[in-house]
Amino acid sequence: MNAFVRYLGSNKNIVGAAAALAGLAVTVPTGIAGPLWPVVVGGLYGIGALLTPREKVHLTIEGNAQAQAEELQKDLRDLKYNIGKKRSRLPAVAAALLDEILLSLDEILDRAAQLASSPEQLFVVGRMIRDYIPTSLESYLNLPTRYATSHRGPAGKTPQEDLIEQLQLLRSEVGKVAEAVYAGDAQALRNQGRFLQEKFGSSALDL
Repeated sequence: MNAFVRYLGSNKNIVGAAAALAGLAVTVPTGIAGPLWPVVVGGLYGIGALLTPREKVHLTIEGNAQAQAEELQKDLRDLKYNIGKKRSRLPAVAAALLDEILLSLDEILDRAAQLASSPEQLFVVGRMIRDYIPTSLESYLNLPTRYATSHRGPAGKTPQEDLIEQLQLLRSEVGKVAEAVYAGDAQALRNQGRFLQEKFGSSALDL
């Protein structure tokens, strides 16, 4: 039943029906096909339906990237709220890096249309919000402050230094995503600049 309903709205049915109606309008009033007019009309329908290309299959759901971006925006708000409750325990350098990362993520998620063209970037943003950032922060905040700031591991770094290094890496990665997302807007801006230059570059209005 569902297949039949889908066929009724398909291009094949629409084109076939249009051909059949055109044949009906010609054969019945004029009698040109005589008693065979139903055969002619049916044949025209079949020809129209057969010659109409099959509709392309689209497995990608329109608006899916937008929906994912909205979910990530909610997760990011929750993450920022949870971070806010423990922010005083973060070293100043880490807090500043975190602010930069969160702001960049906010700006990126405002551009769901650009993210739709690159699922890989959307995946990275999702992993940052749902895994990388909270995991780094939880690992640090679950340690006593004295231990986190003074104990040195096998690599000679304190947990605080490890946290800062991880946040620097995340800032670098989110910067790469942002550059890729903004690339389309930047190109559009350059194109507009060239258009304005060509249109008004030699204008008498130039100062």
